[in-house]
Order: sequence, then C-alpha cells, then structure tokens
Amino acid sequence: MRVIFLTDIHGSFNQTASLLYETVADIYIIGGDLIDIPFYSINTAIQYHDIQTYLHSLRKKMKRDGVILEDFVDELLDSPDVPEDIIDKGSDYQQLTIRARRVMQQKYKVLENMISFKTSAMVFAIPGNYDMDLKYTALHERDLHLQWHNLAGVKIAGYGGADVWTAGIPERYIVRYRAGIGINDHNNEMWTFFKAVKPDIIVSHQPPHGIHDRIWHIGPSGSPALRAFCESNQVKLCLSGHVHNDWGFKAVDGCVYLNPSNFGEVTTIQGEVSEGGFFFQIDFEDAEIKKVSLKKLVNDHRIHDIAEYYRKDGKWVEDIIDAERLQARRLGENYDMKVQKYSHIPEIELFKDIKNFFRMFRTQETEDRLDELDHAVALLKDKFDDIAMDIVGSVNMGISQESSDIDVVLYVRCGRNCQDMYAQCDYYQSAKALLDKIIGDKYKFEIIDCIDLNVVERSIITKNYECEVTQRFVAYRSICRPVNYQAIAPIEDILNEDIEFRREMEGSIRSYFRIFANTSMHMRSFDKYESRLKSIGIKLPESIRDKIREYLQVTQSDDDRLNW
Repeated sequence: MRVIFLTDIHGSFNQTASLLYETVADIYIIGGDLIDIPFYSINTAIQYHDIQTYLHSLRKKMKRDGVILEDFVDELLDSPDVPEDIIDKGSDYQQLTIRARRVMQQKYKVLENMISFKTSAMVFAIPGNYDMDLKYTALHERDLHLQWHNLAGVKIAGYGGADVWTAGIPERYIVRYRAGIGINDHNNEMWTFFKAVKPDIIVSHQPPHGIHDRIWHIGPSGSPALRAFCESNQVKLCLSGHVHNDWGFKAVDGCVYLNPSNFGEVTTIQGEVSEGGFFFQIDFEDAEIKKVSLKKLVNDHRIHDIAEYYRKDGKWVEDIIDAERLQARRLGENYDMKVQKYSHIPEIELFKDIKNFFRMFRTQETEDRLDELDHAVALLKDKFDDIAMDIVGSVNMGISQESSDIDVVLYVRCGRNCQDMYAQCDYYQSAKALLDKIIGDKYKFEIIDCIDLNVVERSIITKNYECEVTQRFVAYRSICRPVNYQAIAPIEDILNEDIEFRREMEGSIRSYFRIFANTSMHMRSFDKYESRLKSIGIKLPESIRDKIREYLQVTQSDDDRLNW
C-alpha cells in the first residue's frame, strides 16, 4: 500500500490536482488548511479580518471569551445603547459572514470537482484552522475528522482543527478543537475517539507536543494528549501539519512522525511568500512502513525526490537525494521560485493542455502500468547508473485500456557516446532485455528511443545547440511523464538555469515536433482517445477539439477522415 500525505494546501487546488495527475498511490490524505481566505477578493478578506479582529478584542474586553463570536455579535446588536460605530461593524460582520460561508462552500465544491477524477485511489481530508467543518461541504464523503477506515489491514483515523484563534475565518463554521492544553483525558474528544478506534495511522492537523510543533518566539504548540496517546499505544504513523517551519521526519519509540511542511504557497508573518510543493510518500509492506520519501512538486508537473528514509540494522536511515532543495527548505529559503518561468513553444503548450484534459479521466489500467514501470526501474537501479524513463502514448495521456501497450523513452548513462546508434549498444541491450523480462510478460512494451544522459549533460554545459540527442531530450521532457525523475532532475535543473538555451532548443525541435504531430498514427491516437471517452459517456468539448485540430494542423479532409 502506498500513501501520499500533503497538508496546508491553502487554496492551491490546481497544484493539488497536478499532484494527483503525476503520482500513483492507493491513498491520498490532505492534512487540513484546504483554503486560504473565505472570499474571492483579497480586499474583502482584509476588511473581514479587520472587523473580526476588532470584535474579537471587544469580546475579550467584555469577558465573553466563551461565546462564539457570531453569537456575541448577535447579542451585541440586540442590546440597548450600543454605539453606532459598533452597530455598523457588527452589521457588516454579519453580512460578510453569510457571504464567507457561501464562498467557502463554493471553494470546497471546486476542490471536490478537481480531485473527483482520481477514481483509482481514495482521497481523504481533515479540516484545519482555516477550514469550515467538512461534513457541511462537498468534501463530506472524504472527511476524516472523527472518522476511521480499515484499509489493507491498516486502520487510519483523523482529528482536525487546531488550538488557535484564526482571524479571517468565521468561528461559527470551524471545527471545535477539543484536544488542547488544559483539557483532561476525560473531556478530551480526540483522546476518547482514538482510544475507541485504536488506529495504526493518525492524521491530525495540529502536531503532537514536542514534535514538529515549535513556533518561532513561542516554543512548542502541539497537543500533549496526542503525543501521550502515540507513546502509550501502538501507533505506527502520525501525520500532522499546521506548523510550516518545524517539519520533517522523526521516529520516536516505534512511531514515525511526519510533517512535510506546506504544500501551497503561504505568506509569512514577515510578509514574504514561502514556496510550497512538499509532500511525503509512505510505502507499506505487510502493514509495516517500508520506506518514507520526502518529495516536492515543482511548476505543477515535475516531482523532485528530496530525501528517503528506510530501516537498516533496526534503525531509520536518511538518504539525502537533493541536498540543495533540502538545505533551502531547512533555511526557510525559496529555491524553485528563483528559477525564471518561461513559456513553451505553441505546439508544446497545446499538447499539454490537451493532455491535462484527457488525464482528468485517468483509468485504472494507466495506474497499473505506471506502478509496474516504477517497480521495474526500482529493480534496475542497482545494475545501472541513473536509469529512468519518459512515458509516451496512452499511458502518458492517462487513458490506457486493457489492450494498450507501453511506449517509453529510456534514459541511461552509458558513457559510450552512442548518440543515435543506441540499438547496437550492449549497455542498452542489457537494460532492454531486463525490462522485457520484468514487464514483457504482463504488457506489450516498446522502447521508442534511448537517450544517453552523459551526452545531454555535456551538450548543455558546452551550449551545443546542434546536439540532436539534447533536442530530443528537451522535446520528451516538455510533454512526457517521467519514471524515476531523480535521475533526470539534476540535468533538467542545469537546463533551466539558462532559459534562453532551452527556448532555443525548443525552437530547434519545432520542425521535428510538427512532423511527429502529423503522422497518421498520431492522428489515429487522438481519434482512439476520443472513442474511449465516449465509451464512458464523456463528450469531447469543442474547445479541446479545436486545440487538437490546431495541434495536428489538420486539413478539412483530415477532419472528415477522423469523423470530427
């Protein structure tokens, strides 16, 4: 079983959907703070925040802390001799609160629509302190707050909310957090729930006391009850969020504690933007944790492996894969936001738009093939240096069927300078033979190209614009889905350090791309993809059909032949 855990997405719905597109897992868990503000306008959000903060201070001054703010305002407006300015603020707050609830429910509906395509996996969420109670939203069937599930012999339970007052979010609609400091075990809702369920995996927005809970200038802020429960029960995994800057992997007394830091971009108290994209992948074998991987989604489509954690001689070992990104996160510095953003050539942009549409309907057959390719590459890592793949065809588009084959581009570091003569390379032949042996019995499998990463790296460093191997590498990296991206990532990072060079290389492949797009096989593929959607009752939108026409640059006779 594979679990992917992300938290504090703060309205980054597109990035969350991209993560679902780009990964394969059995269970996805979102650990709270799903939205950022309860309005569409930042000015309205600021206005609401200011009024709420004023009324919160007034409530405290009047010693009415135990009353929900919305109830306090209702009482205030019904009281005699209330100053006019307070009546105005209270009335504005009432109206804005009604609007906030409507907008929040709309946002949750948008999120549900964006993740509902992931039919091949289960997606759960808990509310954070920026959320309303999810049972009153479109996400109610995914709500893990005070809920539990037994999956593959592993019991998962959740508890949302946080022991903090969050300005800008209506109090009336949030989850009441009844597990904080000062609440004894008898009245502790979280403790009572977990004691009854006896979960193997706990999901909590607020972290346990003393682990991933330190706030600058404040100190530990976590739940003593949660820490005590994990230590006194056989909890294997505790997943939390909330505190963005105290994150990471920690194993204590048999329990693994994980906080990946924020997945969505957030604004710090200093007014700076902190990049996100971080998440954990947890692999189980026979209901035990086999490996934990810290990863990062970059630019909505590239997933970088940052670090891995696994047991060796009875102890957890950290294997750092991307030292620069890990160090930047430890220092609280942005790494990928510094990379200059760029636009691909029109052909590539069109293809990506088309691909993202089809991938909304990704099939279980696609998931199975992706999982098989991940498994195959994992078996080959010990025998080959930096082996990886890029997937093309129906698996890349996400709509494979039982009869679909698997087409890939193979990446190796063979050091033999084979260029385009890879078919005669013994290094390539041995890799191909092993892949055929691993995959060939299950699926029809074909390597359509082989790229020597040494050649690509050398040509990028020396700015060799004429290297056809690098041109193909740039083309595949622009439109394909990788397997074992950690072998490709360092080279693409070098490529992205000089955006002008990448643009020039993409310009060089334009003629190749057009020839590729206009082959009859490529045309028939889109016809086949549309037929597959029709079989499940999905009609191809005219906007996507127009993009396919533009991408293929077909003539009217081509349209007739394709029944478009």
